[in-house]
Amino acid sequence: MKKILAIVFSNIIPVLITIIGLSVLIFFLVHALPGDPAQAILGERATAEALEVMRAQMGLNDPLWQQFLRFIKNVFIDFDLGRSIKTQELVSTEIMQKFPATFELTVVALFISLILGSIAGVLAAVYRSTFIDYGSMSLALMGVSMPIFWLALLLIWAFAVKFPIFPVSGRIDPIIDFAPITHVYVLDALITGNWHALGDILKHLFLPSLALATIPTAVIARFTRSAMLETLGQDFIRTAHAKGLSKIWVIVKHALSNSLIPVLTVAGLQFGVLLGGAIITETIFSWPGVGRWLLESVTARDYPAVQGAVLTIGILFIVVNLSTDLMYSVVDPRMRKVKN
Repeated sequence: MKKILAIVFSNIIPVLITIIGLSVLIFFLVHALPGDPAQAILGERATAEALEVMRAQMGLNDPLWQQFLRFIKNVFIDFDLGRSIKTQELVSTEIMQKFPATFELTVVALFISLILGSIAGVLAAVYRSTFIDYGSMSLALMGVSMPIFWLALLLIWAFAVKFPIFPVSGRIDPIIDFAPITHVYVLDALITGNWHALGDILKHLFLPSLALATIPTAVIARFTRSAMLETLGQDFIRTAHAKGLSKIWVIVKHALSNSLIPVLTVAGLQFGVLLGGAIITETIFSWPGVGRWLLESVTARDYPAVQGAVLTIGILFIVVNLSTDLMYSVVDPRMRKVKN
């Protein structure tokens, strides 16, 4: 416990500095976007006088440094992300409404990545320099190189057009009687025991989560293979074989458990990749999450919404990395306190 608290406190200052730096970067990048938010709201036929009044109401006529100080004060002192220019709703409220969909999609994609990537990496390491190894790593290379949008369109063509098996938009069929509780639909269906809704939810999740999981699966497979090869060459593995332990037991109990540490690091980093890839995936599959909302906000020049969405995603990425560091104290035997 003391080790975990030490890790938390040693990372607080770097985390705060990173969040502040991220906020500064987000503000200036968003304000560097071409276009006029007032024009986006009032339309192309708006008069110059109407545009000027709208800019004044939005504070866009203030010097950039004043807008920046106002943004920093609102975020870090008032904990206020502002109101969406497009909908006039609180940005924090909109994020809370849309985040469960993104969270669900990201977690399912990460779960798929860990399962498929770990299996492919272990098989490639155990059967090194065989057809299984070459085939797994070739597929991993294809996965890393394949654009998400192209794979998503290919999956739609194959499993929704050519063979209409899976739906291509939304989270659940609207005709199904389903009352969400947490708005994480898989969890809600399990809580309420609505198995019919659960099946339909998983059908809607399949294509977008598979498309989103492709690149992380490939990365995890390659890192798992490297970690397994290094572990399989250690002396304690040869000792385990010499004791007469079964090959499967040695691989699962000794080799895989000791190879999890670098894989956990990669999995934590891939969470950020999944959040970034969710923007494209959610747009293609009409998934009502933060990613799709962020793209719509960029198109509408909705500064508060863009700033709030990107800042939320960035903070989540930082928190996941910190959580990965904390998991080391549980997984890595070298970081545990040795008890006499």
